[in-house]
Amino acid sequence: MRSHSYDDILAGPRRRKIPEVVAERGLVVEEPGSGFCGAVVRFEHGNVVLEDRRGRHRVFPLEPAGFLLEGKPVTLVRPKAAPPSPASARSASGSVKVAGLRARTARDSRIWVEGKHDAELVERVWGHDLRVEGVVVEPLDGVDVLAERIDEFGTGPGRRLGVLVDHLVPGSKESRLVEAIRDEHVLITGHPYVDVWQAVKPAAVGIREWPSVPRGTPWKEGICAALGWGETYEGWQRVLSAVSSFRDLETPLIGAVERLIDFVTDPEG
Repeated sequence: MRSHSYDDILAGPRRRKIPEVVAERGLVVEEPGSGFCGAVVRFEHGNVVLEDRRGRHRVFPLEPAGFLLEGKPVTLVRPKAAPPSPASARSASGSVKVAGLRARTARDSRIWVEGKHDAELVERVWGHDLRVEGVVVEPLDGVDVLAERIDEFGTGPGRRLGVLVDHLVPGSKESRLVEAIRDEHVLITGHPYVDVWQAVKPAAVGIREWPSVPRGTPWKEGICAALGWGETYEGWQRVLSAVSSFRDLETPLIGAVERLIDFVTDPEG
């Protein structure tokens, strides 16, 4: 007598309904095609990420009957998010969300960041707060032109600049350029990471730590090569999509951005 294969369960007149199971964090399932067995850790782009007992992560699509639970096929479904109470709803930065927000007219003051990725990450976490306050974030495309850009901008009371700088550590090129700025209407803060990608907690993107990149290798390209992330734009989409709130960021970046927002929105400024 022929035994039934896994595929037989889904085909023929004896087809039976495959149960749906809510993929709560920590649920242990097996992906039958690869034999990979692991616990649910998160979701990304319509896929589920599993972690095995060795800490390895694998990404699988949420397909019908795509997993085995205790040896039986199941369809995993994402948990439904509980609707937040309007009185206690929080933005990604942790601030109280303003219901029915209409963006305030932009202030003359600005926040500058080094590049496009920095601007997108700040928007992802602090976008709500910035619209409430009417603060525009603009990429600077590097700090080499900072002094010239400040002169062009023309600071003054009510026209402040907050500047976020990568790799702001003693002795770095960035620190030397920043030390030359003397303007009471400009506040420069920063974080110690080589690139803003590194200010995202490794666990948020499913790695144990950010790999070391050999000297002379562009940092983003080196990271993508080490992790098998493909091109830098693909790596950045992976990093950005992994950030849902300030909890996914390292403390130095959070503190630096919060100080800049406070500075450019100070009514005395």
